[in-house]
Amino acid sequence: MMIKLGIERIDEHLHLFKGRKVGLITNATGRDSKLRSSASRLMAHVNLTTLFSPEHGLDGAVPDGMAVDHGKDAASGLPVYSLYGKNRKPTKAMLEKVDVLCFDIQDVGARFYTYISTMNEAMQAAKDHDIPFVVFDRPNPVDGLSVEGGLLKETFSSFVGCRPIPVRHGLTTGELALLFNDHFGVGCDLHVVGMQGWQRQMSFDETGLPWVLPSPNIPTTETAYLYLATCFFEGTNVSEGRGTAKPFALIGAPWLDGRKLIDGLAEHALPGVLFRPVTFIPTTSKYQGEWCQGVELHLVDHRIFRPVLTGFTLIDVIRRTFESFAFLPPWQEGGQPMIDKLVGHDDLRTARLDLHRLVNRMHHEDKDFTLLKERYHLYENQTT
Repeated sequence: MMIKLGIERIDEHLHLFKGRKVGLITNATGRDSKLRSSASRLMAHVNLTTLFSPEHGLDGAVPDGMAVDHGKDAASGLPVYSLYGKNRKPTKAMLEKVDVLCFDIQDVGARFYTYISTMNEAMQAAKDHDIPFVVFDRPNPVDGLSVEGGLLKETFSSFVGCRPIPVRHGLTTGELALLFNDHFGVGCDLHVVGMQGWQRQMSFDETGLPWVLPSPNIPTTETAYLYLATCFFEGTNVSEGRGTAKPFALIGAPWLDGRKLIDGLAEHALPGVLFRPVTFIPTTSKYQGEWCQGVELHLVDHRIFRPVLTGFTLIDVIRRTFESFAFLPPWQEGGQPMIDKLVGHDDLRTARLDLHRLVNRMHHEDKDFTLLKERYHLYENQTT
């Protein structure tokens, strides 16, 4: 089935841009099905004046968490304002030559992936400065049906969790924008340029579209699924595989025993994933240059894989099995631990609820969100 991306339907929506100066929030993933950049597609039709970049920069090469500087785009000569540095929300000065602000970035379908937080901030800026906001929609690469992870408690809101939605939300960026704008009350002048041909049950591999790395450590579509499970280890003293050939597929530490961990996982019968004991040496990040033991996650069936359950179970088993395990302290004095920001509450870290009760609560919250999100669906599921 041929899928037409939002950016490939620009000619159907030129009325939104006529006589207006246009700004575009984008990065390396902002490309059409033939890998032509969204900026060049826009420049052929509208007066594109300004570019904005999220975390990892316009080219997607800056390491995670590192501030990105302003610059100039070599291809177009346009100024590029960073939204992952001193400012994470477009300022009045940045919007001086912008009459309509657009967003075209491939998301990975995870609450803690920062591109949707950038979109949220930009929507609020559009509201503040009374300019329209246009989202060129793209697929949710881990499908538009599955919901998992429970709701973020608003006291734990951060740039890795800007709204009380599940970790795996099952919405496209355009649908998320509709949710943010209506349910969460942003209230900007929002327009979503939808796709044609995409269906909710599709994984990214089923779309036939080329996969462009959305960030340096999401090299494949399989990584996008595993990221939903193992990103939680960013808040622990266990490596999440950064600095290896398989980020987020490998987890480990010098003090961990992969075989012992697999023995502990056996009773849980986690669906859609298998585990293999491994040894690896990260070239960057945690335990750089050190021998680590751990496991590799092998995704065998994405349709039944429950990534958040898998991640929580891994943490629970490791915590009960290895005395050296620890959650990392807050980056700043008085701040919240990273694990709490990623999970969206402190119940996992504090063990206030055991795993069974935590997963049960998560299940009920996911059911409620599934009903809510259907109000913002732009695409149907395949029917037989």
